Amino acid sequence: MKILSLKLDDEIFKETEEITNKIDQARNRYINEAVRIYNAFNKRKLLKQQLSKESKITSKESMDILHEFEKLMDENQSI
Repeated sequence: MKILSLKLDDEIFKETEEITNKIDQARNRYINEAVRIYNAFNKRKLLKQQLSKESKITSKESMDILHEFEKLMDENQSI
């Protein structure tokens, strides 16, 4: 486990204290869980961006291949 110093805005700290007291959870555990959830959120966001980028790259190639297949099918129907 890593130890770090953390500066929170006063309002965020106050809200965190209120919530952790109500749910009877240690502040450290609460912040660890919040960071874990935020990391998962950002991993999904980054994956979505990567998939979108790769999809755009391959979409033109896919359309080119589709057109080639259509040409071949048209040529075979002419025979």
